Amino acid sequence: MTKPRKVLIIGSGAIQIGQAGEFDYSGSQSIKALKEEGIKTVLVNPNIATIQTSDYLADKVYFLPIEASFVAKVIEKEKPDGVLLGFGGQTALNVGVALAQHGVLKKNKVKVLGTPIDAILNTEDRDMFVKKIGEINLKVPMSTAVTSVTEAVRVAKKIGYPVMCRVAYALGGLGSGVAQNEKQLVELTKKAFSFTPQILIEEYCGGWKELEYEVVRD
Repeated sequence: MTKPRKVLIIGSGAIQIGQAGEFDYSGSQSIKALKEEGIKTVLVNPNIATIQTSDYLADKVYFLPIEASFVAKVIEKEKPDGVLLGFGGQTALNVGVALAQHGVLKKNKVKVLGTPIDAILNTEDRDMFVKKIGEINLKVPMSTAVTSVTEAVRVAKKIGYPVMCRVAYALGGLGSGVAQNEKQLVELTKKAFSFTPQILIEEYCGGWKELEYEVVRD
């Protein structure tokens, strides 16, 4: 790949639970790194109370909502060569996926720099993630992805209570939880479906020791 001339950075927007100042810092560092390489930077972030929106950092800043429709207009106007999605938290990831699915990135010949869209989908979509894990012959708890409360109740009865409800497309599993019975399941899933299109109903492994691995690549 040739060196990009101009790169769009999607910020995290307003500070919210599970998504705060760490993305402002990482986003600021990404802008500095790009400018050191002589690459023009365009930032979309409506939060004026951040370091990355300071007038000495990005070459151009758009104080617009972090939504696919607004970012698409910026792309059409600025014509960046690439876009960075990994420095804006869950909000930026969701917008990046939407832009790719709507054909905005392909139409404007914008390359996703860093983690590709397929990798984002394979990890954000609970059902796809379980299938990918299965492809490398790793064991996972019995589970089914659902898109409605009724479907969640049906699957939970099949698996047996208690069940783990894992919310898709949410930073740090925001909204996920354990349901001991149908009443708790309905309450939990109703809240979760207000901000996510998918939940994974999973066999609960209470009492097991959980080991978490994070792979970091430079």
